[in-house]
Amino acid sequence: MTHTSTSPTTAATPSVALTRILAVGSLLGLIVLGLAWELVLAPIRPGGSWLALKVLPLCLPLAGLLKNRMYTYRWVSLLVWLYFTEGAVRAYSDKPPGNYLAMIEVFLCLTLFTACALHVRLRLKNAAKASLTSATSMATPTPDHANSAQ
Repeated sequence: MTHTSTSPTTAATPSVALTRILAVGSLLGLIVLGLAWELVLAPIRPGGSWLALKVLPLCLPLAGLLKNRMYTYRWVSLLVWLYFTEGAVRAYSDKPPGNYLAMIEVFLCLTLFTACALHVRLRLKNAAKASLTSATSMATPTPDHANSAQ
């Protein structure tokens, strides 16, 4: 079995681990913010609204991020722009405290996008470096092999 760049068994560098923590943390932050916003802090209707269901699509990638699946990081970086757009629109159209919550949503979206993009980039870079190192080590004979060739 060969290890690919999407393999979670590949040793993670500190920067890859940091991007993973940021991605999972900002995704969890968006989920909590969306629920609190629409149910308690500034709901559209008193007592909460069905708009809280907007967090359901955010719950889907949580398992993939926790399992460190490269594909999930890639598509989450696209999904997050829907929430960014909502936050940008509501930051300018809602009254306080809704507009402040929208600004927090924009910040969390930007953090999530940056973390996902960096995570993918760093993992691909590390995988390329690892495959280059393994190819170089396979091409270089060890001292035992050099002596047996004589």
